[in-house]
Amino acid sequence: MRADRGERVARAAFAAQSVLAGGNAVAVRFSNRELAPLWGAGLRFVLAAALLAAAMALLRLPLPRGRAQLGAVLYGLLNFGFSFALTYHGLVHVHAGLGQALLALVPLFTLLLAVLWRQERLRPAAVAGTVLALAGVLLLSREPLRHDVPVGSVLSMIGGAVCFAQALVVVRRFPRVHPVTMNAVGMGVAAVVLLAGSVVTGEQRVLPTRSDTWFALGYVVVVGSVVVFLLYVAILRYWAASRAAYTWVVVPFVTVVLSARLDDEPVTAWLVAGCLLILAGVYVGALRREPAAASSQPAR
Repeated sequence: MRADRGERVARAAFAAQSVLAGGNAVAVRFSNRELAPLWGAGLRFVLAAALLAAAMALLRLPLPRGRAQLGAVLYGLLNFGFSFALTYHGLVHVHAGLGQALLALVPLFTLLLAVLWRQERLRPAAVAGTVLALAGVLLLSREPLRHDVPVGSVLSMIGGAVCFAQALVVVRRFPRVHPVTMNAVGMGVAAVVLLAGSVVTGEQRVLPTRSDTWFALGYVVVVGSVVVFLLYVAILRYWAASRAAYTWVVVPFVTVVLSARLDDEPVTAWLVAGCLLILAGVYVGALRREPAAASSQPAR
């Protein structure tokens, strides 16, 4: 009975997380129209880190020390600092649906980087998934390039996905840290890096004056950075991380629908075909369980 209830809670949290996370890229697009990319991302993580720091105080969670602290800092630099610098830059010109589809490559990139760092072995399924995903990227890239979207913006989104994946690989080498603490420290580190980058690059740093920018900023701080994270933690109470990772292949569909409705993103045959190829590649290469591996897993 308790297992059934846990499964229902996990499914509800998974559905809510996928829908809410689907709005992140759309909100960033709106934020970018008034706020410079690095400044907007830095402001987001200053506020989100403050909320998570308050949660740490309420839960009486200590700051990590030694190697655990180093792991949290590196996680922050990669997962929030470098990755969001690239994705915010990319979303200035790339529509949210296309951008989120490119970010769906994260599980596949994670597997390939884990192979590169000799944490896992290269499987034939990973090779097949990579081929499918690359075909999807080529299809997706065709449409924006026809509409004079800079190649660098598309590459920024892919670079952001690589940084997300590298963060997941790096963090395995360090002692585990409570997820609230890990994200509070990580977002704090990212905020410092992003704001410093904003100063160095000479961005204009102003507070929003438009109501839609405030709404977008509030969304990515409260919902996109805190609520979505808490839902993910709730999912992991009942599901394995490999199963929870399926959110990466659900979120793009939500984003495409929201972006088409709120940001006039054209839903073309190339976008749909490219999305499906990428998601098929991610499933085949990184998420699908091999029969032998599946049979060795204990029943849940």
